[in-house]
Amino acid sequence: GLAAGGMKPIVAVYSSFLQRAYDQILHDVCIQNLPVVFAIDRAGLVGSDGETHQGIFDYTYLSGIPNMHICAPKNKWELSDMMKFAVALDAPIAVRYPRGTAYAGLAEHRAPIELGKAEWIAREGGIALFAIGSMVKTAEEVQKLLHEKGYKASIINARFIKPIDEEAVL
Repeated sequence: GLAAGGMKPIVAVYSSFLQRAYDQILHDVCIQNLPVVFAIDRAGLVGSDGETHQGIFDYTYLSGIPNMHICAPKNKWELSDMMKFAVALDAPIAVRYPRGTAYAGLAEHRAPIELGKAEWIAREGGIALFAIGSMVKTAEEVQKLLHEKGYKASIINARFIKPIDEEAVL
């Protein structure tokens, strides 16, 4: 295909439709370690799109595929940065993002994207809120609620499910 011929395909697809291409992803892209970017739209719960369009399985089935990398941005700036990173990566990668308008918060947190490295948004207290993608916004909201109750909490933006930043987890 295109990737074997030296091109860089970007496959834009709904998460719920990607699962139908599992064999092609495994055999035709990842086992050959070809540089293909999977831009996975509607990742997660999508509400009004209906029950057949819930993109809730991609983390699970993509994680077991050799050579596949999986990431998810916290906001619109990180989405742009991750797509640039993905296009530059010489390996298969899935960039998953939710339906709708991208989150505009946390604009001041824009550390360079490094393969398999998390981003620390806040380092404080004995509680760690480890989140990825759109759930980073939820972690930010939870941290505010904890502050109101007198607790301090760190926020870690995982960025990658595969490879995961083991140092950040520990």
